Formats: sequence, structure tokens, C-alpha cells
Amino acid sequence: MMPTVLMQGNEAVVEGAIDAGLKFYAGYPITPSTEIAELCAEKLPFVGGKFIQMEDEIASMAAVIGASLTGLKAMTATSGPGFSLKQENIGFAAMAEIPCVIVDVQRMGPSTGMPTSPAQGDVMQSRWGTHGDHPIIVLSPSSVKEAYYITIQAFNLSEKYRTPVILLMDEVIGHLREAVNLDEYKDVEIFERPMPQDKENYLPYQFIENGVAPLAPFGKGFRFHVTGLAHNEKGLPTNDPKVTEKLVKRLMGKIENNKKDILMFEEKDTEGGDILLISFGSSARACEAAMEELKKEGIKVGLFRPITIWPFPDEKLREIYPRFKKVFVVEMNTGQLYYEVDRIIKGNTYVEKINKFNGEFFTPFEIVEKIKESFKNGI
Repeated sequence: MMPTVLMQGNEAVVEGAIDAGLKFYAGYPITPSTEIAELCAEKLPFVGGKFIQMEDEIASMAAVIGASLTGLKAMTATSGPGFSLKQENIGFAAMAEIPCVIVDVQRMGPSTGMPTSPAQGDVMQSRWGTHGDHPIIVLSPSSVKEAYYITIQAFNLSEKYRTPVILLMDEVIGHLREAVNLDEYKDVEIFERPMPQDKENYLPYQFIENGVAPLAPFGKGFRFHVTGLAHNEKGLPTNDPKVTEKLVKRLMGKIENNKKDILMFEEKDTEGGDILLISFGSSARACEAAMEELKKEGIKVGLFRPITIWPFPDEKLREIYPRFKKVFVVEMNTGQLYYEVDRIIKGNTYVEKINKFNGEFFTPFEIVEKIKESFKNGI
């Protein structure tokens, strides 16, 4: 039995990663993610893992890719500017279908911004930061305990679908300390990378029904080619338009066709009412407190919190939003998730954004006041 302990969000990520089977970490210190690197350096040697501090974020992502190709579960962590530097190699991992987990503990930007201040400005970069049409999974926890569980799921999904998975934290959750007991997760399934058997006819990019062929580790006698170029089922570069189109469709399809397995979200009081709040990460915590205050004034409020940010749980939102008169999207940026919500609702219900982007996190009072102001204006 594990005792209840006081744990930081960044610490919970490391605990979850190690329990998921993390064996390799490469990174470069950057606020507010540095505790993840520090704790990996401390803890990985005790589980037979390796930690290496690279010269920069580009090399860190490259090292993670290399480690994953040898069969190890690999992770890196960063923030703002470092996340930008990783994007080219994230695209390589997406194209070459190399499992890896990237933790982005968001801070105020753009550029160097405000290193120790919270923000949620990497929503769109997490989806479209690297060039071209590519698959990606992005998960965002809103508590310390959930950071532990979602980190395990990040590794599971990465291994299962051979794709980079981004854990989109924010500074508030990364540095928050909460009393947690992780015993409830002791039976959580850990997905292990399947090992192909046929060395002679191995096709690492085979077009199979669920879109994911098993990845053989380097050094085990499987001969195959890894490239960021468009490639055939053997991994060899190609300029054949038909082969390329089939490849991109498979890459996108392996995520889109498995959304039921990938999507995670939370609903509170979504049976219907006056207002539906949509938020994620630490902002969702402020929304929950704001809900209680609004209910005291007779306003019926529900909350929809996507845990899987990308792919966005659009079908679930289409099911929920018609039950409410108004929708408010609450986030610490100028409206990045709002654009996706507005695209889904398509003018069928009034959608308004509540934003904060000054390096401070939301208070419930601010959310309540913005909603009251909207009502006063007769919107």
C-alpha cells in the first residue's frame, strides 16, 4: 500500500513515466519543466534506465528518437522555446512512426516570454508545430494525480500507435503540489511494444488493417530503413504519388480511425442548462469553482473538459452543446482552443471566449464576472 504523499505535478509525470516503463530520458533544462529532468536523472539509474543532458533541445529530441528505435521507451520534457526547437524532429518521428513522449510544461510566450509564468499558448503548436499533414496525440491533465495517470496513457498510446504523444501540461499543474495516493492506479494496464517474428519478410510500414505494423528494435536482426522521406512499406524512399498518398492516408487514419480508444474527456452537469464551459488543464479547475458560484445565482452550468486535446473529441461536443444556450471557452491564451470549438459548433449555438494571457492564472471570480457581463449585454 502506498501512503498518501504530497507530490508535485512534474514529479507525478516522472513517477508515471517510470511506472509505464521509461528507460531513456534526454533533455535540456528549461523552466518550468526542469524538475522532470532532475528527477529522471535521480531515479532512472535505479530502474536500469539512462539519463543524458544534451547540448540543446534539437539534440535531445534526436537522442529520444534513437533510443526508441533500439526498443526503449523514451521521453523528453521542455517548455516554450525548447518545444519550438523540437518540432522538426517531432515531424521525423511522426513520419517514421517512432514512439516517444514529449512533455511540454507551457509558460508565457511568445519567444522567451515570462519563464516562470503560466500560460496555455501551445495548443496549436502541439498540433501543427511541425510541417505537413501528420498524426499526433496531445493529452492535458488538470491535477497532480491525473498527471501521473495521463503520463502512463501517453506511453501506452505512443507505443500502440507508433506516434509521438505530447503531454501538454501548464506551469500551474507542473508546479502544483497535492496530496495523492496512487494505489487506485496499481492495476493500470501497461502496453508493451509488440515484437515482430518474421525477419525475412519484415515490413516496418506495412499497410495493415489498424494501420500500425510492429516496430522491430535495432540490433535484433531485422533489416529495415528509417527515413523522414516518403517511403514504401520497407521504409525505402519513394517519389511514387500513389505510394505516398497511401502512406499519408494510413498515417492520419491510424489516429482518426482509433479515436474511441484515444479520446479522454470529463463531463460535469452536461445534462443541459444555460451555460456550457469548455476548458482544460489548470483553467478547468478555476471553471469548476466558478460553476459553484454561478449555481448559487440560479444559473445552470455544465463543464466539458477535453483531456485528449488532439484529436479533439468533436463528436462528444456535438452531442453536448445543443443542450445549452451559450458556450464559453476558457483558456490562458488569446483563443486557440476556441477556434476548434467554434469550428465544430458552426454558429448553431452562441460561443464566446474567456481569455487571460498576462502570465497569471484564472481566478474563479474572473470567470464569473465575464459570464455575468455577457448576460448583462443580452448576448
